[in-house]
This record gives sequence, C-alpha cells and structure tokens, in this order.
Amino acid sequence: MGRIVAICTSEKKGTQKAEVPLAVLRKDWGIEGDAHAGKWHRQVSMLALEEIEAFRERGAQVDYGAFGENLIIEGFDLKNIPVGTRFSVGDAVLELTQIGKECHSHCAIHRAMGDCIMPREGVFTTVIKGGEIHPGDEIERLPLSGDRPFTAAVITLSDKGAAGQRQDKSGPKITEMLEEAGYDVKEALLLPDGRGPLEKQLIRLADQRQVNVIFTTGGTGFSERDVTPEATIAVCDRMANGIADAIRSYSMGITPRAMFSRAASGIRGKTLIVNLPGSPKAVQEALEFLLPHLGHGLGILRGSEGECAR
Repeated sequence: MGRIVAICTSEKKGTQKAEVPLAVLRKDWGIEGDAHAGKWHRQVSMLALEEIEAFRERGAQVDYGAFGENLIIEGFDLKNIPVGTRFSVGDAVLELTQIGKECHSHCAIHRAMGDCIMPREGVFTTVIKGGEIHPGDEIERLPLSGDRPFTAAVITLSDKGAAGQRQDKSGPKITEMLEEAGYDVKEALLLPDGRGPLEKQLIRLADQRQVNVIFTTGGTGFSERDVTPEATIAVCDRMANGIADAIRSYSMGITPRAMFSRAASGIRGKTLIVNLPGSPKAVQEALEFLLPHLGHGLGILRGSEGECAR
C-alpha cells in the first residue's frame, strides 16, 4: 500500500506542473484539465517521493511537479514494477504502461544539475476507471492476472513504405492476425530499413513498454539495406534461434526461396523479438505456423506458465 503525496497538473506541455488540491481522472483520457491527458498511453505520470527526496539531497531545489510528474507517490519503487500492473486509488484504477521516457531536450533541471530523474525514474499510466483523487489518498498495487492477454508490437522495415511510395500491407496483416489470436497490440510502426532507428525502437519497446513480443517484417534478405537480423542480434541478451529456424524450415516446404531468409529471433529482458519475412503472403504463412505454439514460450518468459520439462 502506498500514498499519494501530491497531485500536479499543467495547462501546457513543456511547462512545470503545479500542485492542485484534487484531480478528476477520466477513463481512457487522464486528469481533466492536464496538458498530457489524451487518447494515448502516457495519460498520467507518476514519480516516487523517495526519488525526489534523494535528488534534493544532492542540492537540487525542486518543487513537486518540477519534473512534469502528475502524481508523487510514497511507498513504491515504481521503476521496478512491471508494465501492466494496476493501481487502485478510491474508485479509480490506473494501469502502468511505460517505465521511463526519452529526454528529447534537456530541461532546466538537467541544465542546472547535469541530471534529471524523470527519464529513468518516472512511470506512466492510463486511466482504466475514473474517479476523484486527493493528496493523502491510499494507493494499492493490484496483483497481475496470470491469464492477461499477451502484449505485442509490430515494426515494418521498408524504405519505400516509410517514404510513402508503397503501402504497408505486411504490418497490418500481422496486427490483424495477432488481434484475432487474442493479443493486445500496443504499437505498430513503419521505419526505413537500417539499424539505428530499428535498434532504438526495439530497446524502447522492450525496456520501457515491456511488450511480450515484437514482430518485425522486412529487411531479412540479401540486399545491402537488409539489416534487420543484425539490429535484432545487437539488442538481444539471448538468442532464440529455434523460432527463426522453425519458420525457415516450414517455409521451405512452400518455396525454396525461404533459404535466402536471414531472419533472427531473440530475447531482450522479458521481450521476445521475432523477424518475419517482408511479403504479406509469407507473413501470413509464418504466423499461421507460429501462433498456435507461441503462447507457451511467452508464458514461460513472463513467468505465468511453467517449464515444459517432465
């Protein structure tokens, strides 16, 4: 059990938030009147009181809301709570959606102190159930459900697609098949071929959004710009080569050209990354083979299913 120490809001993004005596949480929106409310996954931000106090001990003069946080929470190590965890406060329910965030431009605090805690210590939530909250309210961490849907992200790699010269059909096909299989697809991205942007997004989706599985499509062939496997290998802690090998083996029964696939599969933290082919037809064939079996591996990875050894 934790406690809300303070509530802060601002009318404009990029400005310091100020304390308010109460807040009205609106479902799937955020705090009414706050600049960061909206139809997205970072509706209400939270920062641990303990982290603010530790930062103050380093000589920083910071008020509540200085880091852009909405809720200052006492009693939880927020950055180590898994994404998907829900919190109840009064009648309201919040769901944790992201740990930390990228700092696009250094704030005044960073310029003065050489550091800012929000990018690594702050967490973000969506409003699952609305209600009125106040400083001093108790906030309870709810247990994660073992049968919750697996979360996923989809990344299409295509120079022509990213430039608007070709319609992406493979990414939407993956999203469609995942949703039909009961997955909760959190993000779908379209990137140009190349390692840098892909590695950055793979790291963000695995570390901050903590999705259970990321599917890429495209960039696995012999062309000079086909470097999706290299980006995947670079960010993974452990490889899961059996998945990519099994897809290749299955696809060889459909077309001998499957031998030219360099697709890889691996694990970063608790996120599985799987490279799929670039064509919609090949994507569909690969997922028809993989999805009936994938849940077991993902369940083991997130700890909601036991090992298969007997």
